[in-house]
Amino acid sequence: MNQLAATNADTLRGILDYLSTRFKGPVFIAESSAGDTMQGFENFKYNRVASETTSNNVSLLDLNAEAKYEVLPVLDENLHLTPVRLAARLLDPEAFVISASILKTHNVVVATLGIKNMCLGAPLHQAPGESKRWNDTREYHGGVRQTHYDIMLTAQRMARNWNLSVIDGYEGMEGNGPASGTPVASRVAIASTDFVAADRVGVEVMGVNPGWPGYLIYCWQAGIGQYDIRQLDIIGENITTVRKPYKLHGDLDRELQWLGPMQEVPPRLG
Repeated sequence: MNQLAATNADTLRGILDYLSTRFKGPVFIAESSAGDTMQGFENFKYNRVASETTSNNVSLLDLNAEAKYEVLPVLDENLHLTPVRLAARLLDPEAFVISASILKTHNVVVATLGIKNMCLGAPLHQAPGESKRWNDTREYHGGVRQTHYDIMLTAQRMARNWNLSVIDGYEGMEGNGPASGTPVASRVAIASTDFVAADRVGVEVMGVNPGWPGYLIYCWQAGIGQYDIRQLDIIGENITTVRKPYKLHGDLDRELQWLGPMQEVPPRLG
C-alpha cells in the first residue's frame, strides 16, 4: 500500500498528543477501508500508534466489521435514488468526530481533503468473512455530476456530527491522485471546526481553482460551511507564502465536464 495516499501515523500521534491533556475517554481510530481495514492499519503503523499511547484508551476500529449503519439515498448513474449504508459510528451524536486527511489531487473531483475523506470513508462494504460481496462506495461513482452531488448529500447528513477537520499538508500528493500521484513538500497543517472552510484553505494552498471542486461549492450552497475566502479568519501564515501549485490529474478536462450543460435528458418538457 502507498503511504503517500493515506493519513500518516504521525498525524494521528499529533492529534492524540493534543487530546491527551484535554480528554480522558476512549478514542477510536476508525476506517471503512475499500480493502482489509485491519491490514491497512498494520501497513500504515496505526497499530503502533494505538499501542504506544498511554494517556487515552485508543482502539482501532474496522467500521465494516462493526457492520452498524444508517441508510442514505443518493443518486445513481441514471439519476435514480439508490441506498447506501453509512457507518453508524460516524453518525453518533455522542461522538466527537475528527477527520484526519491529507492534501491530494483526485481523478474525479479534482481535489480531495477533509470533506471527501469523511463522506467516502463512511460507506461500508461486506464485513470480513461475509460471503456476499458488496461495496456501497461504488454508488458514488455513477457520473461526474452525481459524485459531487452525492458527496454533498452525504455531508448534509454527516455534518451535524462533525467536530474538527485536520488536514496534513506536510507532504501532499499531486498528479494522478488519489493513489498514484507524486509527493509535494507543502509543509503545512490546516485545522478548523468548519470542514468547508478548512477545505477552501486547502485548495488555495494547492493552487486549485476553487470553482472546480463542485462538491465543496454544493456544500457551501447547502449551508454546511463557509467557502467564501473573504469571510474566513485565517490564523497563521498567509496563504500566498505557503501556496505550492499542485499538478492536477491527467483527466482534468473530463472531470470539469460537470460545469457544463447536462445533455443526457431533454432540456425542457411540457
